[in-house]
Amino acid sequence: MRKADQLALDGPIRRVLVANRGEIAVRIIRTLRRLGIESVLAVSAADRDSMGARLADRAVCIGPARATDSYLRIGTLIEAARGVGAQAIHPGYGFLSERAEFAAACEENGLVFIGPTAEQIERVGNKLEARRCAEQAEVPIAPGGQVDDLPAALEMAEQIGYPVLIKAVGGGGGRGLKRANTPTELSELFDLASSEALAAFGDGRVYVECFVTQGRHVEVQILGDGKNVIHLGDRDCSVQRRYQKLIEEAPAPNLSNEMRRDLHAAAVRFSKHINYRSLGTIEFLVDVARQRFYFLEMNARIQVEHPVTEQITGLDLVAEQIIVAQGHALRMKQSDVRLTGHAIECRINAEDPTQDFRPAPGRLSTAHFPARTDLRVDTHMEAGAMIPPYYDSMIAKVIATGSDREQARQLLESGLADVHIKGVLTNIALHRAVLATPEFIEGGFDTGFLGRFLASSGAAIFGQQATHPVSEGSRS
Repeated sequence: MRKADQLALDGPIRRVLVANRGEIAVRIIRTLRRLGIESVLAVSAADRDSMGARLADRAVCIGPARATDSYLRIGTLIEAARGVGAQAIHPGYGFLSERAEFAAACEENGLVFIGPTAEQIERVGNKLEARRCAEQAEVPIAPGGQVDDLPAALEMAEQIGYPVLIKAVGGGGGRGLKRANTPTELSELFDLASSEALAAFGDGRVYVECFVTQGRHVEVQILGDGKNVIHLGDRDCSVQRRYQKLIEEAPAPNLSNEMRRDLHAAAVRFSKHINYRSLGTIEFLVDVARQRFYFLEMNARIQVEHPVTEQITGLDLVAEQIIVAQGHALRMKQSDVRLTGHAIECRINAEDPTQDFRPAPGRLSTAHFPARTDLRVDTHMEAGAMIPPYYDSMIAKVIATGSDREQARQLLESGLADVHIKGVLTNIALHRAVLATPEFIEGGFDTGFLGRFLASSGAAIFGQQATHPVSEGSRS
């Protein structure tokens, strides 16, 4: 048995309630099975027959299909964990993974929360507090600050200069986020942003921040045990649509050695400042024109895009989470981390490109993914499986790993050509088109790249789907 596996087993955790669904639930269950730790999957009524429910040692139904009646019910999940004799809960990503009250409830009920402490989640979840932490850790932040009303927002924007972003204090993921290019736009969007923030996070407070017109989204994966922190390299997530990531890669291409070192050091400083425990990701905005970077936020959980980091480090990040959750110190030093090769990940979603990428739930009549050693597929879907309308529409993550970026890109292109999905519309055609663009091949583009690409080429890519919406080609 490998040293990491032995450490993951050495502690109080013998049975884990997986409080999530979809591909991340399957991902966690597979690591638990390899380690010899029992898994119990919490499922809604819509997920009783899911792949995760079959792979887990046991599944327990926690309520009706809607997330508010199942996956978001803290009391129900705590009761389920205690009822099945679990010692720990793994929250995955999304749902309750970054809810401080969930981590606190676990602790109060004698359950190990496989993640950071409730206090840490609370601190970094409040974007203004996270900015203060960054300042204290001497990590650069973009000019801006909290504003209580529209006049204050207009004054702040005048000080830092347009364009600006209106951002929610209590959350992220693009919700409550608005760009204003002029005072008129700021006046029109301020109340809307506040209302969206209140609806999404229960907190209508917003802040105004300088908008970097040419910015790259670069993030650093960190791992801490409450005392020590190391980084596991960086990722580029600049292929985004409406602030939602679509393609991610590691390491970030076309960064100077100095910039990369500074990003890593800043991420470690921030994490050490709050004595961070577990996996986390520090997100930065890299100003392409000025070659500077700014702290964006910290995600206090495992990320959707964690596989690209696993591919270049050779680590199982879920196992590393469990080692720390068992109460152990980090099993490695920074000098032990080796970054090898390049990995690129595409998120395959069930969505209709001809209808502004609206989610397209339905039943998969065909779900074929190529079995190749140079291609990793993380999925919870198979032929006959249903994509319900209640949750996100991700079908799979396809990850290619090569000795360098160009090899990884070519492998991913060829791999996507061998993915066959029928029964629902997908974004595979978009992925293949993006991977073939000169801009992507060169690397180092800003977050506006995908929007520009869709504006110039979207109609040509998806014209066949618009003309033949039920043809086999439109389903692949």
